[in-house]
Amino acid sequence: MELNPDDMTPVIHRLKRAQGQLAAVTRMIEEGKDCKAVVTQLSAVSKALDRAGFAIIASGMEQCMTSPDQDLDRKELEKLFLTLA
Repeated sequence: MELNPDDMTPVIHRLKRAQGQLAAVTRMIEEGKDCKAVVTQLSAVSKALDRAGFAIIASGMEQCMTSPDQDLDRKELEKLFLTLA
């Protein structure tokens, strides 16, 4: 499955945002910030990464539906999906 760069633009933006959030979490820990605030930000990073992964998998599913001749196995796609669960 090849990823279409045009379809991945929102995913790239989400990942860059998550990268900034993760840097903020690191900074918060280094500065000794409140545990609750750190965990809240870490949760936001985790959700952003999950959503990026789901968007990539959804793109793969869409490719399978629109191009049945693609060589992507259903079990392989299911395995990818479950790695995010």
